[in-house]
Amino acid sequence: MRQNPSFAMTDLTELRRIIAQHPWATLVGTTAEGLQASHYAVLLDPERDDLTVVGHVGRPDDLILGMGAGELLVMFQGPHGYISPGWYGDVAAVPTWNYVSVHLSGRPEILSPEENLRVLEDLVAHFESGQENPRGMWQAPNDEAFITRLAAGTVGFRLTPTRVVAKRKLSQNKSDETIENVIFELGRDGSEAKAALAAEMRRAHDQRRTAQA
Repeated sequence: MRQNPSFAMTDLTELRRIIAQHPWATLVGTTAEGLQASHYAVLLDPERDDLTVVGHVGRPDDLILGMGAGELLVMFQGPHGYISPGWYGDVAAVPTWNYVSVHLSGRPEILSPEENLRVLEDLVAHFESGQENPRGMWQAPNDEAFITRLAAGTVGFRLTPTRVVAKRKLSQNKSDETIENVIFELGRDGSEAKAALAAEMRRAHDQRRTAQA
């Protein structure tokens, strides 16, 4: 992802927030056959306060992605959406796309079966926590034989990135008036995706104005 200093996202707290709120990640590895990609839920490592992430892939995706043999790119996509040039007013303009993305690169550590099982438990607990009647991984009718068989079909990993590229392109290069109008137009759309982008723009815009005050 090409970086633009005006759109660079470097604050650790904000990076962790985007990863935590958008855990469905794209994993890209390089093998002898070329680039390979898969999609999995990835979480921040609960035992770390940096950008270390943990996750798992199903076999044989570990081989397809070359897990542990080379660098892995993990991409998190935050809110994004189309921006009409008509929202900029009576000025020369073209359509664009506003978005937030975080890319983490590094060589992943392959987890032991015991660590992998903990990651699987954490993943289930994390996503079930929002359910009306959460169902834990070990909850009946699941039994030990079923869980053991399930875990054996997965490979857990931990990635502490050696390179981070994060971008928040949210009309920062426009006037305050234009930004406010873009936020307004996104809010009028009524869709959940546009509302999420409008909220992200509002957050970034307010943070920038506070920093400039």
